[in-house]
Amino acid sequence: MSKNQNAFIKKQKAELKKRKQKEKLEKKLARKEQPKSGDLEDMMAYVDRFGNITETPPEEEIPSTNKSKNQKFNNKQHSNKE
Repeated sequence: MSKNQNAFIKKQKAELKKRKQKEKLEKKLARKEQPKSGDLEDMMAYVDRFGNITETPPEEEIPSTNKSKNQKFNNKQHSNKE
């Protein structure tokens, strides 16, 4: 009886392998059918300040020129070392 079971398992594995190959081929053909533009703008992705990927560029922020007191203090230390 073990021979029959082994044959059955082999058939199941072969069917599974054929089904996977068929699905892979279908996916490959579907990818080929999709239009490709190749434009740089189509390939661009932007990251917002929260780390999310978006298709639109982020709004430009105005850099602040105000430095904190700690930054001024650190700059003085570096200038003294030089």
